[in-house]
Amino acid sequence: MTHSDGIVMYSGENCSYCVRARRLLEKKGVAFREIKVDQSPELRAEMERLSQRRTIPQIFIHGRHIGGFDDMAALDSAGELDKLLVVTQRA
Repeated sequence: MTHSDGIVMYSGENCSYCVRARRLLEKKGVAFREIKVDQSPELRAEMERLSQRRTIPQIFIHGRHIGGFDDMAALDSAGELDKLLVVTQRA
């Protein structure tokens, strides 16, 4: 599976960082695909292979792995997140 189009977030049910990431993306008004990994070892393995990380959430924007919620929030604070999302919205 590739994530070259749009926004993909690997997440879990009872994950406060996933909730925060979801809220930030919703606040930005962008559509995203959420892949829940907590009940699927195969999807978790896919997430770990693609991101080289074990924690959730793991977020990909237009094929670029940006990391988890803290990473996305840092991009937002630096004014970089909107630039990535604009590219996604045009795609």
